[in-house]
Amino acid sequence: MLSPALLRHVVLCIAVVWSAEASAQAYPSRQITLVVPLAAGSGVDVMARRIAANLSPRLGQTVIVDNKPGAGSVIGSEFVAKAAPDGYTLMYNANLLPVLPGLYKNLPFDPVTDFTHISKVGTGGVALLVNPRVLPVKSLDEMVARARAQPGKLNFSSSGNGTPHHLGMEALKDEFGLNIVHVPYRGSPAALNDLLAGHVQMGMFPVNASLSQIKSGALTVLAISAKDRALFEIKAPSFEELGLKKLESDLEIYFLLSAPAKLPPEIVQRLNREIGIMLDMPEERDRFLAMSVIPERSTPEAISAQVAADVTRWKSFLAAHKITAE
Repeated sequence: MLSPALLRHVVLCIAVVWSAEASAQAYPSRQITLVVPLAAGSGVDVMARRIAANLSPRLGQTVIVDNKPGAGSVIGSEFVAKAAPDGYTLMYNANLLPVLPGLYKNLPFDPVTDFTHISKVGTGGVALLVNPRVLPVKSLDEMVARARAQPGKLNFSSSGNGTPHHLGMEALKDEFGLNIVHVPYRGSPAALNDLLAGHVQMGMFPVNASLSQIKSGALTVLAISAKDRALFEIKAPSFEELGLKKLESDLEIYFLLSAPAKLPPEIVQRLNREIGIMLDMPEERDRFLAMSVIPERSTPEAISAQVAADVTRWKSFLAAHKITAE
């Protein structure tokens, strides 16, 4: 026969399990907000709207996308970090998030401890592009030779300090000891438009932002991520084939679904499972591939570890290059 104390312990354990199961079954009971900390119309925003449209019927509640751009994604990210961890405020972002601690001295949140990272959703790569009208080179070797012959005379555009466009070019400059001038813009469209107009000679852009210009011949690809080359039928060598294996891995762009810290595990698993189901649907995979994004789900543990590792890596890189957003 159980002692009164042991009986109370058993009853408490049963109650905790029942409460967790009931919570998972009850969630969600109202509208969910998916925050995008970037402007409407961006690649991340387009993907977020596809995710919201897919999750709404599966969760039985409306999922709306709320754009909160500003300060390189800091404003929207802070909003999510400080929201209630109840599953009704989520965030869809690219791996801009782990770069932020190295860019801002007084960042109002920690990408590791202030978020619950639910799943990776997809990956994309970048292409090193030149405008052939103002820089008529056809290979990385030719571009390097031209830059070495004209130190400080060539320039590249990016969507701002600390973005993948910027950091990729800085890593490339390190690799070959080049002096190429950075011209930051507010957002990828403006940076790409000025490259197309010939106001700058080159840039490193996500494939999903530049695929149409690549295929039209308006821009020449000198190197590209290998995975993207195979999927999107782009004839250019990979960074790895050019001897830049580390650069290729560093340049991977990934997209992730996150929430405030301490999101209940049963809600984390529910959302992770729903993302997996979505990415397994042929029609959804095709939609992501049409956006030049390779669908890829992860466990919450794996994406959390990747964010933590990237925070450390980019802090060191940004400090060494004296790159800040302030």
